[in-house]
Amino acid sequence: DTMRRVVRQSKFRHVFGQAVKNDQCYDDIRVSRVTWDSSFCAVNPRFVAIIVDASGGGAFLVLPLHKTGRIDKSYPTVCGHTGPVLDIDWCPHNDQVIASGSEDCTVMVWQIPENGLTLSLTEPVVVLEGHSKRVGIVAWHPTARNVLLSAGCDNAIIIWNVGTGEALINLDDMHVDMIYNVSWNRNGSLICTASKDKKVRVIDPRKQEIVAEKEKTHEGARPMRAIFLADGNIFTTGFSRMSERQLALWNPKNMEEPIALHEMDTSNGVLLPFYDPDTNIIYLCGKGDSSIRYFEITDESPYVHYLNTFSSKEPQRGMGFMPKRGLDVNKCEIARFFKLHERKCEPIIMTVPRKSDLFQDDLYPDTAGPEAALEAEEWFEGKNADPLLISLKHGYIPGKNRDLKVVKKNILDNKPAANKKSDLINAPKKAADASNPQNEAKLDEILKELKSIKDMISSQDERISKLEQQMAKIGD
Repeated sequence: DTMRRVVRQSKFRHVFGQAVKNDQCYDDIRVSRVTWDSSFCAVNPRFVAIIVDASGGGAFLVLPLHKTGRIDKSYPTVCGHTGPVLDIDWCPHNDQVIASGSEDCTVMVWQIPENGLTLSLTEPVVVLEGHSKRVGIVAWHPTARNVLLSAGCDNAIIIWNVGTGEALINLDDMHVDMIYNVSWNRNGSLICTASKDKKVRVIDPRKQEIVAEKEKTHEGARPMRAIFLADGNIFTTGFSRMSERQLALWNPKNMEEPIALHEMDTSNGVLLPFYDPDTNIIYLCGKGDSSIRYFEITDESPYVHYLNTFSSKEPQRGMGFMPKRGLDVNKCEIARFFKLHERKCEPIIMTVPRKSDLFQDDLYPDTAGPEAALEAEEWFEGKNADPLLISLKHGYIPGKNRDLKVVKKNILDNKPAANKKSDLINAPKKAADASNPQNEAKLDEILKELKSIKDMISSQDERISKLEQQMAKIGD
């Protein structure tokens, strides 16, 4: 009750959620039934990706955002894994690159064609092998290009340089029990993890040391979550000894006592937190719940302020959270969720009602853009950088993404027997031929032509989708 008693000034007090109309949902999707507490859905300004049921392997759908309505059963999938896919994550620096972790103990990184899939994709750009048990968590570095973290049921965390396909950091002796989740801090210098041993750990991955930890963060035995906030504090969700759901706020410099601890209810679904660093709002989506609760984090007591609850009839199987640059700033939209039902995906839009049509710069401070602040090598060498910010004043226009290229090291030094199949697939083909100047000029010419054709296709694509929108408006 204390959370609701004082009427506090906040521009987010009246945020309200609304599900889109039926024809703007993605229908007839067989959402994965794997018992795993990941969100099963990942979205960016171009695509929505959803882990689906697949016979004899693991697959996920990648749909262009505008491809709403009924999705044909024969729609192509990304299906290179030999076991169910457990987690997917879009690269924050390239909207066509997505990573997946699977029960087959591998991580795969995929390049999605610019306009989506026309054929099923079975060949990843690179296969990352290093875990001895299933891989349940994948998370891209927030500011360094091509740096990917994976965590498996072998209780190990591996940090990869995707550009070379190498595992550069292996944290395999820090967790004695299952890792529930991993979260990077804002500049990617630290990670925090929640584990089945009820501990939250703050780890410096490059020094390979635990900087802070808290035992019994939540007393209950059910799964916890821990995420970094923009100011460096840590937000956790978990269960009390009496199985009540809790949320808490911690300062990693002193984890003796929480800054705030709130009890919620006795439902048993794991609370998945989604955090928006620009507005400092946390949205809690319980798996199996039919509601999204949201809270504002401030530096005045009680620190975690309850704002409101969005409720619907259907329970959620999973949830995707759109990055800020994918939102409609003209409608004062501050968050968009992609809620998974058993057979469909339903976007839910969170808005702050405003009378004015002008750009609301208090709702949209500069936000993390798609450019990486560091190259992988710089980060592994010890450099840090905050995200490069962009203004959303005129909306976000997606730029050209460069293709993900993987250059395996010393491919020719390997003895032929040691050449794994994946090395051969990813070996820079024709590298030797391209060295003479004539071939290089020819290659340049071809690449230029390719680029101009791609540009033409993408501009026509935009035109088509605009015309489709106009038709839809006339139809409505």
